[in-house]
Amino acid sequence: MSRSSTAATVRRADAKHRYEILVDGERAGLTAYRDRGEQRVFYHTEVGEAFAGQGLAARLVQEALTDVRASGKRIVPVCPYVAKFLKKHEEFADITDPVTPDVLQWLETRPG
Repeated sequence: MSRSSTAATVRRADAKHRYEILVDGERAGLTAYRDRGEQRVFYHTEVGEAFAGQGLAARLVQEALTDVRASGKRIVPVCPYVAKFLKKHEEFADITDPVTPDVLQWLETRPG
């Protein structure tokens, strides 16, 4: 039985440094980030197997990046999925910063 993504909602969970997508109240996936000044560094995205193939990851990342724009921050796509998404969605190019060795080193020193 396939679940419909129409009942999906995205929320930002600041205390956990991630955005979550919920389907009928159950967490179906997440995209994790760390804030570095004016940058929101996305480093991991996942969707549970039970929810795969429904476009939930794309919806999650789309809404997360829209929230980043609204907050006035910039995007750094360390996560391969977020980087791939951005290549197909040029509307975020104006707020996307490159992944640099400095960002990667900084990310490695962050707890969690």
